[in-house]
Amino acid sequence: MQSEMQYDNLQDLIDTGLAWKMEGYVGRACMDALKSGACFLPTSSRKDAYGNLIPSRYQVQKGTAGSYQNSVKFYTNALSYGSTY
Repeated sequence: MQSEMQYDNLQDLIDTGLAWKMEGYVGRACMDALKSGACFLPTSSRKDAYGNLIPSRYQVQKGTAGSYQNSVKFYTNALSYGSTY
């Protein structure tokens, strides 16, 4: 479903940690996708270009930005409304 909604590239950047080492607009786009639920954090934590810790999906509360549960909610709503965001 991420691929259909064109979030798969952002998810790849988040999973590899590159999102936090590229230009600012890339990181901001990834953060927006995490907050909305279109993407979720990887299974292991990463560090950004400044050495700050980016948590894994297991280090955030269920249902909050970056959690798997937040993504389930996002895509469930998207299917319910038939929207392509």
